[in-house]
Amino acid sequence: MTHDLTETDSPGSQGSRRAPTNRRAKPPRKRRRVWRWVALGLVLLVLSAGGVGYWLYSDLNGNIKGVDLDKAIGDNRPEKLPTSGQNLLVLGSDSRAGANASLGTGNVSGARSDTALVIHIPEGRAKAVAVSIPRDTLVTRPECTAKDGSTLPSKKRVMFNSVYSLAGPACVVKTVEEMSGVRMDHFVEVDFAGFKGLVDAIGGVTVTVDQDIHDTSSGLDITAGTHRLDGTQALQFVRTRHGIGDGSDLGRIGLQQQFLIALLSEIKKQDLLGSPTKAYRIADNLTESLTTDSGLASLTKLAEFGRSMNGIDPSTMETIMLPVRYDTQDPNRVVAAQPQAGQLWQAVRKDQQIPESAKKSPATGG
Repeated sequence: MTHDLTETDSPGSQGSRRAPTNRRAKPPRKRRRVWRWVALGLVLLVLSAGGVGYWLYSDLNGNIKGVDLDKAIGDNRPEKLPTSGQNLLVLGSDSRAGANASLGTGNVSGARSDTALVIHIPEGRAKAVAVSIPRDTLVTRPECTAKDGSTLPSKKRVMFNSVYSLAGPACVVKTVEEMSGVRMDHFVEVDFAGFKGLVDAIGGVTVTVDQDIHDTSSGLDITAGTHRLDGTQALQFVRTRHGIGDGSDLGRIGLQQQFLIALLSEIKKQDLLGSPTKAYRIADNLTESLTTDSGLASLTKLAEFGRSMNGIDPSTMETIMLPVRYDTQDPNRVVAAQPQAGQLWQAVRKDQQIPESAKKSPATGG
């Protein structure tokens, strides 16, 4: 950038005159040094911002653990939806290892799928349906690869949540696909620590309950009314079973579904773009405890998937429990109830509205 400069006459002269318009004086050396340092500072700022941005991205991206479902499961899988709809399997792992050990969740060895939700996003992605699979459901486990690399043979009448502990998330996906005939496009798994960290990072989640809940097993102790739950209380809330209903896993599914809607609503209304620090804190907490299929195993892919879901209003999400009945041989276990379960999965397979008859479960858990 250049400017017309005023030249001063010699000491003996009076007044001043403007330099001829066809001449440009050089900026004083001191001013040239100032602009040089400003330019250098801007370059360093851009480079450092780029470097920090890349470091942060690499740090968070490296947290995510990915599983190649096609490689782990093979080609014998259900067909994809006939529309642009999507099916996502969400697993809540109850591992007590690592950061989970200090969360008051007991000292049970191994890990199971404490929560399992099939989230169906129909074509148009304006509304979603979440189907909870009770952890005590007896299922036929397909042949899978065990965690030690050996072949785990197929077995009938095993508890659904035991599949994860023996063979990991890919086998859970395969089990769900075989019991439902529905192809899972993606899966996401979050453990106790990640769940707690997410809730704390967004400043808590508000829920309303219509009765006092006192569960010495989970630690939850709240009165009827509206409460803002922090991460620890939220974890107690979704794990509570003895303080409500008949004390079974079926009773707490209602609490889990209620909390899911409240959590998604809270996330949707948070101004993350207006608070980069909060966005980073949420991403850092979540990705450290996140396992996904390889199709979502990066911040970029997760962001793209999240943006595609942006039109869904959590308040319109429908929550359903897989219709089950009490097992005739073991009343502490349940099995899929027919024809309701079959009708439910057929509607999901065809990306159609779920009939009311497919939403009624003979076993309700009180």
